[in-house]
Amino acid sequence: MKALAQALMPHLTIAPILLPLLTACLLLLLDGRRHRIRGMIGLAAALANLAVALLLLFWVGSDRPAAYGVYLPSNWDVPFGIVLVADRLSVLLLITAAVVALMALLFAVARWHKAGAHFHPLFQIQIMGLNGAFLTGDLFNLFVFFEVMLAASYGLLLHGSGPSRVRTGLHYVAINLLASSLFLIGAALIYGVTGTLNMADIAARIPQVATGDRALLHAGFAVLGVAFLAKAAMWPLNFWLVPAYAAASAPAAAVFALLTKVGVYVLLRFSTLMFSDQAGASAGFGSDWLLWGGTATLAAGAFGMFSTQRPGRLAGFAVIVSSGTLLAVLGLARPELTAGALYYLPSSTLGVAAFFLLAELMERSRSADVAGARAPEDEEDYLPFPLAELELDKDVNLDEDEEMLIGHAIPAATALLGLAFICCTLLVAGLPPLSGFIGKFVLLSALVPGLGVDTASTDALLTWVLPVLIVLSGLCALVALSRVGIRFFWTPVDREAPLLRVVEFVPIAVLVGVCVFISVRAEPVMRYAAATAEALYSPAGYIDAVLSARPRPTPTNAERLSLQGPESAP
Repeated sequence: MKALAQALMPHLTIAPILLPLLTACLLLLLDGRRHRIRGMIGLAAALANLAVALLLLFWVGSDRPAAYGVYLPSNWDVPFGIVLVADRLSVLLLITAAVVALMALLFAVARWHKAGAHFHPLFQIQIMGLNGAFLTGDLFNLFVFFEVMLAASYGLLLHGSGPSRVRTGLHYVAINLLASSLFLIGAALIYGVTGTLNMADIAARIPQVATGDRALLHAGFAVLGVAFLAKAAMWPLNFWLVPAYAAASAPAAAVFALLTKVGVYVLLRFSTLMFSDQAGASAGFGSDWLLWGGTATLAAGAFGMFSTQRPGRLAGFAVIVSSGTLLAVLGLARPELTAGALYYLPSSTLGVAAFFLLAELMERSRSADVAGARAPEDEEDYLPFPLAELELDKDVNLDEDEEMLIGHAIPAATALLGLAFICCTLLVAGLPPLSGFIGKFVLLSALVPGLGVDTASTDALLTWVLPVLIVLSGLCALVALSRVGIRFFWTPVDREAPLLRVVEFVPIAVLVGVCVFISVRAEPVMRYAAATAEALYSPAGYIDAVLSARPRPTPTNAERLSLQGPESAP
């Protein structure tokens, strides 16, 4: 695998962008009624996207010199040309996004991709925007991929129509258009001060910014930060999130769980690359806002989970709790905490994505008209056991009073849904033995005094408030999810067994299975997270890798680069 990754590099860096883009173009050429072929092509592309992300993981995780894959798609000098950078952080997000996207698309193939036109092209464009945001090395293309990602999310949110989706979709579009405007204003201010949009070049120039211009630079990053804080669901900018995500179709909501991580990713990249200890007077800019805002977000998310009973809204508040935890921890700017956050990030994302998919199956199981919830063309394709086959003969298994010796059999579909719900509860609440508990334990062990932290350097907020909030958020999640589980799975209701298709349950099982894998392989995953955090807090490596990248010599640029170009064709 490592040899294959080395053979395909450096062009492999652009594959996560080109692959979904070309797939979307191909899907647009196909007849919209050919759902099966479109679904197969989309799944094949999503699977290839995951394979590319894994190859990039072998590339950047191999050794220190190869920890950065820099690619110049336009073959222009840095910082003037487009630059893509694959490092440990971006590859971690790429793999998380690829797993969620593949499972969400597999879930959608069961029924949702038939609910409207252009679902598959929009889904591929969504993957392209996500991958591009994680890989780009300059602000301009970050804005481009940000817009691509949002444009696709508008369509996916409205997919399937319905009053609630249209109403929340209008709010979602308005908020994100405002965020995009702030993005442009902030980028313009930063360019006006530094004269560049390349992130590595900005980081290299920030220490030399004149004192009189530094306030304008900070204002630019503050405006830019508001756009990403809204996307990262920081309180009170997250008022739109729960209604929008709860109204979206299940596969779209699962992918939307990734969009908040784009905001977290950009804020982490900015804080470690541009406001590191080497940033002079700008060192640590915005960290207090992340800490206090993240703490408030965590509290608001925990309270929200405690106050709702609908599975879809619970999953939406779980997204807010996850973002609040990450933002507060990143605000502390400590490598050991950031390493724990990088372990917690994929686990919480996969868990919430699985919960979004499961929430629809739970809501569907409560429908009085079970047959009506079935796709008409798939009437015979229900799984795994119809209730009729489980009904017992009344003449067998009787006790002394001629009563049935056993109670009602639990249909396999209900049992599987209940088991998946328990796993999602453990992940969202952060209970053992799954990865949610390990991630929170790592964070708490670095926060709580007496477990490896110098108490003299830790103030009261860091020592007690944040750890207490992390524990209370898990307790609120446990109480809220237990209440919902009792209502959905233990309350006797006279209705048919839920219809559960394999293609709808497998994605949930795989997402939970990946979290189990992260739990079993916690040590190597933590080593990767620690190495990622170490690289983030040593930004010189990233800056040197990007600024030292040189375009390939060609007959047209050799003279400009003062290089010996290849022989021109006669």
